[in-house]
Amino acid sequence: MLGMLINDIEQREIEYLIKRELEELLFDMEDSRLDKLVRTAMLDRYKVLFKLFRRVANEGEIVKYIPKTKSE
Repeated sequence: MLGMLINDIEQREIEYLIKRELEELLFDMEDSRLDKLVRTAMLDRYKVLFKLFRRVANEGEIVKYIPKTKSE
């Protein structure tokens, strides 16, 4: 296990960067032209970033980015 000490400013910056990346992934996954393989890779990346986001963000922010599951 790794640990990292960061100050409040660095935490907010990390949170901001992850949120922007999550939003971009959500936007891109809406594109119907994407291949299923690409969409799966993007979803995997989203899951990893979301786990990281949970470590630095407060609960109110986390709720906004909870991955939505599709009933297929």
